[in-house]
Amino acid sequence: MKNPRLEALARHMREYHRHHQWRLSAGGLYIPHAYWDMTPESLSSWDDVGFILNGRRYIVGWQHPRSIYYDAIEAMAFDEVGDRPDPNWLFEGATTVYKQVGKAGKRKKPIGHRSRESSEAQIAYYARLRETIDRIANVGINLEVRPSWHWKRMSWAMGVTLIAPMEVRNEEELAQLADLAKRLVLQKTALPDEFPNAIYNRASWLRDQEHKKNLKDPASLS
Repeated sequence: MKNPRLEALARHMREYHRHHQWRLSAGGLYIPHAYWDMTPESLSSWDDVGFILNGRRYIVGWQHPRSIYYDAIEAMAFDEVGDRPDPNWLFEGATTVYKQVGKAGKRKKPIGHRSRESSEAQIAYYARLRETIDRIANVGINLEVRPSWHWKRMSWAMGVTLIAPMEVRNEEELAQLADLAKRLVLQKTALPDEFPNAIYNRASWLRDQEHKKNLKDPASLS
């Protein structure tokens, strides 16, 4: 028996693909990001890539395990520092920005908002948060991140979420990521075969931090 929800998603996906064509590279990939700030020694953290497989559009959201590790450090720092003051400060007290329109310029059209200046409490909070993140990052945390992946059907594409210890610093390495995702989807490989016994842990993180200290690399993960 067909699943009405999945059938509807497949229908929406085909319709979206028909009316929103991707601009693909010569290798048949949708490449949403540039790599001008990456070097062969950069430590990459996340990326996206799209491709067409068996008539379906796939979008891959990839993260390096170090990105998952850093997110955990950041979450720990937020918990330690506590709630930020005035959480709605960005929107409350904002002023509307207008643009003059019309031949005489007598009419005004709202084009955005200018948020108010950060309060001293906000500035102090984010300084404390940054110090806490740096302190925790310098020693690492007790966490192990293993490769994983899953996919789900969306209304506009098949979404693949992938965590794998590979570097993506240029279009050639992005093509390798896309190839891995295709082979996973087609069940031609498995992550334990691609990355046997791969575990990203405190030692891995500290090696990355030492590597960063030796680089003048704005693209490296903070």
